Amino acid sequence: MKKLTGPIVLGVLLMLVLLGHSARWYEIGVINHLDAIIYDAKLRLTMPDTPDDKVVILDIDERSLSELGHWPWGRDKMAHLMDQLFDYYGIRVVGFDVVFAEKDDSSGLGSLEKIAKNDLRDDPKFQATLRELRPKLDYDARFADAVKNRAVILGFYLSSNSEGHSIGVLPPPIAPPGTFAKKGVDIFHWTTYGANIAELQSAAAGAGHFNPLVDFDGLARRVPMIVEYGGQYYQSLSLAIVRNLLGKHTIEPGYSDSDKNAYGAMEWINLKPDTGGTLSIPVDANIATLIPYRGYERTFPYYSIADVMSGDLKKEALAGKIAIVGTTAGGLKDLRATPVGSTYAGVEIHANMVAGMLEGTIKYKPAYILAVDFILLLLAGTAMTMVLPRLSPSKASLMGLMMLVLLLVVNFTLWYRFNVAVPLAGALVLTIGLYALNMSWGYFVESRTKRQLTGLFGQYVPPELVEQMSLDPENYSMAGRKAELTVLFSDVRGFTTISEGLEPDQLATLMNEYLGAMTIVVRKHRGTLDKYIGDAIMAFWGAPVDDPHHARNATLTGLEMHVALKELNKSLVSRGWPDMKIGVGINSGPMTVGDMGSKVRQSYTVMGDAVNLGSRLESITKQYGVGFIAGESSRDLVKDEFVFRELDRVRVKGKDEPVSIYEPIGAVGEVAPEIMKELKLWSQALTAYRSQNWDQADVHLLNLSRMNPHYLYEMYSKRIGQYRLDPPGEGWDGVTTFETK
Repeated sequence: MKKLTGPIVLGVLLMLVLLGHSARWYEIGVINHLDAIIYDAKLRLTMPDTPDDKVVILDIDERSLSELGHWPWGRDKMAHLMDQLFDYYGIRVVGFDVVFAEKDDSSGLGSLEKIAKNDLRDDPKFQATLRELRPKLDYDARFADAVKNRAVILGFYLSSNSEGHSIGVLPPPIAPPGTFAKKGVDIFHWTTYGANIAELQSAAAGAGHFNPLVDFDGLARRVPMIVEYGGQYYQSLSLAIVRNLLGKHTIEPGYSDSDKNAYGAMEWINLKPDTGGTLSIPVDANIATLIPYRGYERTFPYYSIADVMSGDLKKEALAGKIAIVGTTAGGLKDLRATPVGSTYAGVEIHANMVAGMLEGTIKYKPAYILAVDFILLLLAGTAMTMVLPRLSPSKASLMGLMMLVLLLVVNFTLWYRFNVAVPLAGALVLTIGLYALNMSWGYFVESRTKRQLTGLFGQYVPPELVEQMSLDPENYSMAGRKAELTVLFSDVRGFTTISEGLEPDQLATLMNEYLGAMTIVVRKHRGTLDKYIGDAIMAFWGAPVDDPHHARNATLTGLEMHVALKELNKSLVSRGWPDMKIGVGINSGPMTVGDMGSKVRQSYTVMGDAVNLGSRLESITKQYGVGFIAGESSRDLVKDEFVFRELDRVRVKGKDEPVSIYEPIGAVGEVAPEIMKELKLWSQALTAYRSQNWDQADVHLLNLSRMNPHYLYEMYSKRIGQYRLDPPGEGWDGVTTFETK
């Protein structure tokens, strides 16, 4: 029983943490992100991805702007559009995903009125002509007349900009004050708006806001059906369109219990036409609805307004349809990031909402879903916490797999068959976490003694090399000697900032994982791990076991360390820890290698000028915006095997002779053609720079920045700017001197 106490206690703690998140006592960002990813995956997996024949989108596209002029068009054209849609095409309802917030003075009527009032007020002929022209030139009135007595729904937007101001006139509220001010209802409040001019608003059949909600990850998954401004309630554009289709009706909040205070949260809004029946629209505690995306962008039919205005579009394309006017033109495009596309037209969100309300396909996510999630976590967590520690590894694996499958099946069934959206991430994390906890408990605790012995033995010399040396010990000596070797230094960028943002145990865990991953790469390529210096790593190649390919193996290690770091960062970021970056420097040359130190402690290490230069190269990686720098001697040894980018000629502190430094790019034959093209252009830029041909160098750098922006190109552009002001002179050798380490 004592053996089971540890994993059971840890399992209960893990379950309590996730239950607290499920109950919304606090929120765990990683769980929220994972839930959003799962929700989006379910949505994409089950959406029909077929067009809806009831709803079309009238597109203010590039061709419309080319043929009809820049937006906004004169209201005379909009009046003609209304006549075309209703009289010629027989459209059913038109909704606008645009705002007509300002009066249209494009006809010049305002100027004529001013002249009539001032300069020609006593000219009866002018006054008579103006009275005759006024109805034709008052474009707002013409548009309002075309809208009047037709099923036209205008749009407006809301915001909470404390420094902004409202414009236009809001439509009449849809319900009396206090209708939705009930227990458990957290309606969205807005402080400013941009609405239509009064003349148009009074003529329209209705209006609605077109504000989708943006979630924490920037994606639009919900639309607030009803919002509050100034104590009054206003509807969304899609709800206004659907209400117009239903004719006369009332709108009421819907509760699961007749006693509105018993459960305490709305679950839907009810539209009750006078003709009978009820249309219920599912909502959450914010009176918002999940957007029922039918498919990816352009799932709904798009028609250019240019074709509508000219009458070139076939009548049957629009007859009896619900049309929403929006834009995909480049300068006007209203793009939203959504689960079905990162550049999704905002007008199509409203089309999805209208279709979803009419078809009854909106997913249901009432407030009590939190209780469902809480109960599932409690049941699954209790079962696994109590049973897993008692099972063998194989049976525990089978139980964990069965629990995962059961949770997935239940969740997907609720989603697909019953249109209920239940969170899943917490249950998955709990199941996987409990399984991993129990599997690791036996390994880390029961085999601790064995691992400690192995760890102590491997602290001095890499086990792989020790094994090789043990086969022929007479040929190896720890005494100091001179040898041609390659040394590597690596360091974590911004480590002080990272360490200040983590708790001590978190920092220790992070560094252990980082150093462990990097050490694996060093040993994979037969490197001798010299030491850890805080967050820095020092390693070398060619001793104690000779390695004729020491420069090649060190280069491979430096490249692969960055690859391994990318994979490690995925794990770190998923836990809310910072993304790590490193700098790597390598250099080859004669070094003294051997067992050095004192009677208290000794270490098998390397010393010499070549070692010092390797350390300096690592420290200046950040000066060039690169992650890896190789010295000239290392590059010369492997220049036929790897592709390099020459960065500069430098004189580092402590050395008088300048050296060329290079950035290893990749193995020969494995570098993409576009990168090779970029390197060729960079070489030309560097040649022009060293020849003090500033104009030509600037042109090359500009082309490089357009091709692939890089800090290196910006740095050289700044240098050139300084040299234009203070030329280096004819004797300039193009060397950059670093005065600090």
